[in-house]
Amino acid sequence: MPEHSLTSSAQLKARHGRETRFRWMGRIAILLSLGFLVFMFVAIGMRGSSAFSQTRILLQINFDEQILDPQAKRDPAQLALANYKPLITKALKQLFPEVTKRRDQRRLGRLLSNGAAFELADMAAKDPQLIGTTRDIWLTASADVDMLIKGKVDLGVEENLRRLKDTELSWIRKLQDNGHIKKKFNSAFFTKGDSREPEMSGIFGAMVGSFFSLLVCFVIAFPMGVLTAIYLEEFAKKSFITNIIEVNINNLAAVPSIVFGLLGLSIFLGVMNLPRSTPLVGGLVLALMTLPTIIIASRAALRSVPNTLREAALGLGASKVQTTFHHTVPAAMPGMLTGAVIGMAGALGETAPLLMIGMVAFIVDVPQGITDIATSLPVQIFLWADSPEKGFVERTSAAILVLLAFLIAMNLTAVILRKKFEKKW
Repeated sequence: MPEHSLTSSAQLKARHGRETRFRWMGRIAILLSLGFLVFMFVAIGMRGSSAFSQTRILLQINFDEQILDPQAKRDPAQLALANYKPLITKALKQLFPEVTKRRDQRRLGRLLSNGAAFELADMAAKDPQLIGTTRDIWLTASADVDMLIKGKVDLGVEENLRRLKDTELSWIRKLQDNGHIKKKFNSAFFTKGDSREPEMSGIFGAMVGSFFSLLVCFVIAFPMGVLTAIYLEEFAKKSFITNIIEVNINNLAAVPSIVFGLLGLSIFLGVMNLPRSTPLVGGLVLALMTLPTIIIASRAALRSVPNTLREAALGLGASKVQTTFHHTVPAAMPGMLTGAVIGMAGALGETAPLLMIGMVAFIVDVPQGITDIATSLPVQIFLWADSPEKGFVERTSAAILVLLAFLIAMNLTAVILRKKFEKKW
């Protein structure tokens, strides 16, 4: 056999070997990436899933008229301001008559959340007919009791190192034996705003703040981004100025988000004096950050429309504007919407620019509009992650799960829009 044939065969075999190794390296890299992703989801899920349930304690509450409404007016506003703590204290005494010392009674009361009295106030304000009656009410337990029931308290450590002492553990066991304590679905996590007490905190206020911020972002960024893309792609002549604009748009897409936060801090707050910590300013900052993504995606969608469509419209007598807005833009709109949804999904997960404009404040009330003080879901996660209480640790992970669900839903929406409305030319 000729020598060059042997050499060629050896080289071919080596090349095939390199290609095989490269394919396997790619497969291993993909498997490792998927493995880390699965590990992340499982770790967050294991920590956060317990936040979707909340420990509650059953008490027989006597809505004493002499304490709550001595004048029998049944005014919801007055009932909301009444003192409900004596009702809780009386109900606990009925369950634990042996607890007579004042110090022990205070410790017994700490089995319930500090927000339990407010829960009773809300009930009475919504239904004044409760006054004068006795009802069995499930009230929220404290975060320490909640963590114990969920198995997140190490009872093997010494008593002086635990938040729950042996006496309190005996009271909790008695409640369990009598069926007065159980875990229920934590609806408050989805219906309430932030709170100093982990067992009373929720993400609804942050979700509404994120919604208003994204609404402002979309209303500003989408029309401006689409119109900019239309001008640059369909009307602007290639020149030194347009080249500079295109380069800057591409560069802005890679600028760190905190830079946009600094811009919003200096311009929107420092110069324009817009209200601080509001979805209005947050939406404006997110719009600046999202604009390059929408412009780039919209230009790519316009380029995908074949020139034959434009030429046919022009040949039938349509003007340049009519051709663009009646034919080209409708054909490119699915791609534009896809780019907008992806840009909005990125804006939903941003934290740094919102921190710079003050949306890091502790907000209890749910915002009612874009000019109300608010926070956002990523910022809420940031705030809870900085809290040392175990109750906030599980709520941090649960809020991350909710945020990931929203991000996945938005990206799926982009895929569905593209598949449904995409045209193949």
